[in-house]
Amino acid sequence: MSLSISRQMARFALDLKYEDLPADVITEVKRYLYDSIGCAFGGYYSRDVQSILKIYQHMEGIPEATILVSGAQMPALHVTLINSLAIRALDFNDIYWKEDPSHPSDLIPAALSAGEMMGSTMQEVIVAIVLAYEFEQRMCEFAVPGVRERKWHHATLTQFVAPIVAGRLLQLTEDQLVNAIGISGSHSHTIGCPTAGMLTMMKNTVDPLAVQAGLFAALMARENYTGTEEVFEGKEGFMDVFGPDWDVDKLVGGLGENFKILQCSMKAFPTEALTHTHISAAMQVVKEHGIEPEDIEEVRITTLARAVDILFDPHKYNPTSRETADHSLPYCVARAIIDGRITPQSFDDEALFDPRLKTLIHKIKGEASDEFEKMFPEKQPSKVVIRTTKGAEHEVYLEYPKGDPREPMTDEDLDNKFYGLTEAHLSDEGRARIKESIWECENLPGVGRFMAGMVADR
Repeated sequence: MSLSISRQMARFALDLKYEDLPADVITEVKRYLYDSIGCAFGGYYSRDVQSILKIYQHMEGIPEATILVSGAQMPALHVTLINSLAIRALDFNDIYWKEDPSHPSDLIPAALSAGEMMGSTMQEVIVAIVLAYEFEQRMCEFAVPGVRERKWHHATLTQFVAPIVAGRLLQLTEDQLVNAIGISGSHSHTIGCPTAGMLTMMKNTVDPLAVQAGLFAALMARENYTGTEEVFEGKEGFMDVFGPDWDVDKLVGGLGENFKILQCSMKAFPTEALTHTHISAAMQVVKEHGIEPEDIEEVRITTLARAVDILFDPHKYNPTSRETADHSLPYCVARAIIDGRITPQSFDDEALFDPRLKTLIHKIKGEASDEFEKMFPEKQPSKVVIRTTKGAEHEVYLEYPKGDPREPMTDEDLDNKFYGLTEAHLSDEGRARIKESIWECENLPGVGRFMAGMVADR
């Protein structure tokens, strides 16, 4: 009798050892940890995180885990949501996009919180982070077409992965981990509206909520709570309810032969992933030809049909919030043309309501390409044509953005990104201390020691 899908996932997760990990995989874990903690410093003081923090500050609980940036301690469940939301809040953390998109680093706090709760070593946390990337990225290839195309949000995928990450560190048995996957997969499905139309704070919150739910499912399973084993393939299970067309081999085939984290991408801009190639192309055009905003008659962007649907709908031409603006391609390109860059400050109120932006944004048009659609997701093509008021046309074509594994963020790029995100909250000494701690983390005595250092010093 063949093993259920969730049991195959659980068995691999529990059998994987730190000694099994190639050196380049361990290095990538540290790079994503460095990138994610920088994102947490940038996102911690956002309205999103501070709102959730205020709720939890009114509750009592055991100080099991440490909040990034502040160093305060709370129950692991609270901390997991806060830290995941801090990483996610600016939409600046990593991205993997195949049939579905996802941000695997949203899951890192499940490993950190569960590990700190259990007194785990950082080597164990590294294994759990590898599992987070492995299964989150595999989930992005499992549905053909992806659940996003079926009008569901990718947090629907995260619900199956978070209990694996947490359960590994909670030292669950194989049966308990199977139960944890079944528990979480029975209740955390997320509809697609957080990323459609006029966006709200839920855009960045639904995935952290699924991460938190995964930890809770693992805690339930540790108390021998049971969940459906055939949560994927069973009657009225995930594959039955969400429709036909699944590639099971993409989910559980060849586990351990290669590691998916090596195929993930980082973000050079704090915006929706499909904007990145277009932002780079637009900035290249204006830089090469010395084009000023007032010189522009029209910007024509050729892209994917799904990008036109998500990023050019009417709400995206009049964004009034960070969440809508960073998912608006007209806004992002207009802001990039005006400023020559895109940073977290590109979405402050001053930038959102800039009169120059209001003039330029309606000159930016999107058109879908069947040819580009066939190239995706292997490539993320962009053609940007800028026509000036004098009638000249200038064009740039790019196939993938900075941060893609084919054009990875360099160590210098990562340092610059970390500096920009932490400048207000860390001294130079503090940045150096955190960087050293991350790069030497496997030698630290435990997760608590690591987390105690991930705090602001000003």
